[in-house]
Amino acid sequence: MEKIIVKGARENNLKNIDIELPKNKLIVMTGLSGSGKSSLAFDTIFAEGQRRYVESLSAYARQFIGNVEKPDVDSIEGLSPSISIDQKTTNKNPRSTVGTITEIYDFLRLLFARIGTPYCINHHIPITSQSIEEMTNKVMEMENGTKLEILAPVVHGEKGTHKDLFDDLRAQGFSRVRVNGEVKSLDEEIVLEKNKKDNIEVVVDRVVVNLEERSRIFESIETSTNLAHGKVLLHIIGGEEILMSENYACVHCNYSIPELEPRLFSFNSPYGACPDCKGLGTKLKISEELILPDKSKSLNQNALQGYTIDNNTHNTTVRAVCEKYNIDMDMPVKDIPKDKMKILLYGTKEPIEIKYVAKNGNVRYTNDYYEGAIPNLERRYMETTSAWTREWLETFMIEMDCSTCHGTRLQDSILSIYIKGKNIYDMTIMSIKELRDFLRKLKLTPEQENISKLLLSEIDNRLNFLVNVGLDYLTLERPAGTLSGGESQRIRLATQIGSKLSGVLYVLDEPSIGLHQRDNERLIRSLEEMRDLGNTLIVVEHDEDTMRAADYLVEIGPGAGENGGNVVAYGTPKEVMKNEKSLTGRYLSGKEKIEVPKKRRKGNGKYLEILKAEENNLKKINVKFPLGKLICVTGVSGSGKSTLVNEILYKTVANHVYKTKDIPGKCKEVKGLENIDKVIMISQDAIGRTPRSNPATYVGVFDDIRDLFANTKESKMHGYDKGRFSFNVKGGRCEACWGDGVKKIEMHFLPDVFVPCDVCHGRRYNRETLDIKFKGKNISDVLNMRVSEAAEFFENVPKIKRKLDVLVDVGLTYITLGQSAPTLSGGEAGRVKLAKELQKKATGKSLFILDEPTTGLHMEDIKKLLSILNRIVDNGDTVIVIEHNLDVIKVSDHIIDLGPEGGIGGGTIVTTGTPEEVSKCETSYTGQWLKKYLKK
Repeated sequence: MEKIIVKGARENNLKNIDIELPKNKLIVMTGLSGSGKSSLAFDTIFAEGQRRYVESLSAYARQFIGNVEKPDVDSIEGLSPSISIDQKTTNKNPRSTVGTITEIYDFLRLLFARIGTPYCINHHIPITSQSIEEMTNKVMEMENGTKLEILAPVVHGEKGTHKDLFDDLRAQGFSRVRVNGEVKSLDEEIVLEKNKKDNIEVVVDRVVVNLEERSRIFESIETSTNLAHGKVLLHIIGGEEILMSENYACVHCNYSIPELEPRLFSFNSPYGACPDCKGLGTKLKISEELILPDKSKSLNQNALQGYTIDNNTHNTTVRAVCEKYNIDMDMPVKDIPKDKMKILLYGTKEPIEIKYVAKNGNVRYTNDYYEGAIPNLERRYMETTSAWTREWLETFMIEMDCSTCHGTRLQDSILSIYIKGKNIYDMTIMSIKELRDFLRKLKLTPEQENISKLLLSEIDNRLNFLVNVGLDYLTLERPAGTLSGGESQRIRLATQIGSKLSGVLYVLDEPSIGLHQRDNERLIRSLEEMRDLGNTLIVVEHDEDTMRAADYLVEIGPGAGENGGNVVAYGTPKEVMKNEKSLTGRYLSGKEKIEVPKKRRKGNGKYLEILKAEENNLKKINVKFPLGKLICVTGVSGSGKSTLVNEILYKTVANHVYKTKDIPGKCKEVKGLENIDKVIMISQDAIGRTPRSNPATYVGVFDDIRDLFANTKESKMHGYDKGRFSFNVKGGRCEACWGDGVKKIEMHFLPDVFVPCDVCHGRRYNRETLDIKFKGKNISDVLNMRVSEAAEFFENVPKIKRKLDVLVDVGLTYITLGQSAPTLSGGEAGRVKLAKELQKKATGKSLFILDEPTTGLHMEDIKKLLSILNRIVDNGDTVIVIEHNLDVIKVSDHIIDLGPEGGIGGGTIVTTGTPEEVSKCETSYTGQWLKKYLKK
């Protein structure tokens, strides 16, 4: 069958729709936010494909997965095996990196195990392994008459008396040993100190005089290597000593490593991981800045936070230390000499006398070392079993590179194995593009080339796919948890391209998120490549270029929520453009557009200025943010936008305004902070992580709704107060599910499953609470209302209506008030946060920072968002937007363009100015694309 035929789709807000989709084509589904695109693509078509796959499994396998519900659809014909690639971040596990997700790191480990050259960590020379034959040949090359001892070092640097070892050697017929170079007879009792490190070497064959006796030499060396795990020490009587080994060993010292194998190069294996941080590369450490946030305070004013306050023992100890070292406890901490401050923070090297006075007046004295505030807090963090204590101590901690491996995650011995001057960590910190180019230029010996040919080809293919989806700036060591939704989705996309499967249905959710227009072309080519392999691609997308490149375009709508769920238009992009009912078609054809403002705002003449920014890839840049304007920070992916705005600017301003404990990115100074009295970050992070969190609670409207229910006649008759209508406390909630409405079923090695509560059936409240009604609706009915319905329902309650109207203004008419926070997309979560802030009065000194707010938005929704942002700026406040969308960029007052490339090739200011000024810059990729848009 050449078509996917969907009949009677009713999932979520879909209105019993029928649609036929061509197979082996690039299909784009679009429409307003909440129109039903994802309901059709993911919740219906993909979900049915997944259900059929699960049903094909054996009954044994299905018992671990459970029943997969059939989507609300009459039938789907022509369905292929389905794979979903959505925006969910790949993995928050700190051990997961770009290299491990893409499996490129696994291939690199194998490459190093096969052609890597080990070096001695002491002498920095290549080391090799030798067979017993090679060792014997080396001995035979010595001058005839040379007297040798062949020794086997069986113990090296191990504490203990080694009594059992000596008894075993006597039983084997050996006569003497060498302990740290001194020969001792096994006929006598050898006494060693238990705690002393001793290097014991066993004499295997006393003296070899006649070097022509090859068989005797061979036998002696073979016996030695068996006894000493492959190591042999040749002692030339009256001369030098030479170490030879079946393992990789240095000829000048006892350094050796086992046979190279892939697990040695894994930071997730004890064979390769740094023993200090266990392969994480980082450790949580108490920060001096966080326990001493205000150095203008004295110790008596609790300058040393987290240690002295409300702790009599610590206060007494600190007082004793101050008396001993003559430290004034009323002096501001900043004026205490560094050497004395070091004692307070890190402890004493000598014992001090401490006087403790109990509440009953009893006095006792101790004479002990002072541990120091920082070691004490770190020890308590490691020893405590209290989750609350650990969480509290973490507020004084920062993640720092491990002091042993310096963030490499691996042991020194593994980092001393090289391929053409690079160890495995060196390769993982190169950008994807740099690594690809390095490996392509690798000059190997014919033998190495033969061994590594297939491996290098596989690595090159995978690196190339990542380059093609616009991720050439990433490094393999980048932790998975730091990737954006768009980046993680494109990584999985690159992995699927590499698999070269055909006959598969791929369902993708806005793969263009976070991509500059320059890189978008490469992404579209990658999608076309997957299609040309014989696959069907259904892409939920709002990007104009992707829609124009589609073979088949489907618009769901015409509105959002209850007003959506219908097929408005379908066909080729040209056919959709001719359809007068299609809002998307009107935007593509130019009949509808977001207008360029006739003039740009001049601002209030004040600035925020960052000097010498050098966090991550920023190259000591100076940047001015003019206040009272809509500012866009642009540039290709990985150019340094988020580092500049989120890591440096936001954290510095938040520290100044709210005295937060976040440590900002590195820069010399930020000027103009006195011009800001409030800073609001609107990111795409979830508004909550549990089913209890929802839009109504987040924006504060649920408090007002509970007040309203508590004031009804029925509530007053029963004596119910506001708390009765909370699902977070006992009283009115369903106790079977603790007010969640769902129960979590742990699936152990599979993701947790949430099922509706079988007592309240998802309504969250007990029967008595649900009997209380306002205008015929109970509290659960209200939570299930869409924002648009609720705004109409509460139109005569001004306090509630005003807050709901803001949710309407940001385009969230279609979500329900009680919708579980984890089910909101990043773009929806961002707009809920924006709605909360828009309820507050403008001060003229507020700074709004938005990170890609157009994620998940149709052009019509972007128009609404821009009207809100313009309203904020018109009130005198400042808005800074990190954005790639050209419709937003073209209406801004000021652009800061970073680049010119991503990763190491970025981090500089390419150009700044109005959109018209930036469009004239030939070196700016943003400017080149902006010029086309401004001409339109």
